[in-house]
Amino acid sequence: MKTIDLNCDMGESFGPWKMGADAQVMPFVTSANIACGFHGGDPATIRATVRLAADQGVAVGAHPSLPDLQGFGRRVMRISPQEMYDLVLYQCGAVEAFARAAGARLHHVKCHGALYNMAANDEALSEACARAVRDLGGGALLYALAGSRMMACAERLGVRAVGEGFADRGYEDDGTLAARGRPGALIEDAAQAVGQALGMVEQGEITSLSGRRIPVRPGTLCLHGDQPGAAVFARALREAFQSHSIEVKAP
Repeated sequence: MKTIDLNCDMGESFGPWKMGADAQVMPFVTSANIACGFHGGDPATIRATVRLAADQGVAVGAHPSLPDLQGFGRRVMRISPQEMYDLVLYQCGAVEAFARAAGARLHHVKCHGALYNMAANDEALSEACARAVRDLGGGALLYALAGSRMMACAERLGVRAVGEGFADRGYEDDGTLAARGRPGALIEDAAQAVGQALGMVEQGEITSLSGRRIPVRPGTLCLHGDQPGAAVFARALREAFQSHSIEVKAP
């Protein structure tokens, strides 16, 4: 039986501003990437989201980002490898503390938005991120774009990395994610997302926006919790995996 993890970015509300439908999505996912306060989230939201995940047996992950609350962490900033290390370690420590208080543990780390894409394409930033995860201790996994530099850096540093694919994003020919402003970069149809997810899990490939078949063999699939209809997507994915005899569980 094939196995896949289904992860979702969560806990991205801030104060009275609400983002996503975490309570509706949580029953369908196996890993939660919880915002750490730099692009979304705040102490109360982190605590509540960690508690929600722990109560439902969902793996608790930290979702660190660039310090860009207004831009939701999706604007590129020039940072040094040392700044990357500090950003990841600082933010993950917050989620780890809330996980420990809830009787859970920090299972994984997955960078958010621009920070994720920057690290995937920059050797020095990838290495700094992997070092931060290693130095956290506790054996936290690193979720990274499948086939990216970060995967190789993590392996070199003895950090267990899990390659990630995206059910609701379009891909370029080189296996990177298409920029959000490009037509087709965001998949808004649940059936299309299901088809892309099944292609990755069962055939180990997807079709890029230009029509090229490219290899993508993920251990985890991401669903973005901030998109409208995230709960519909999550349910559709779980139903499709069940009908195709694909087991869904955290790595």
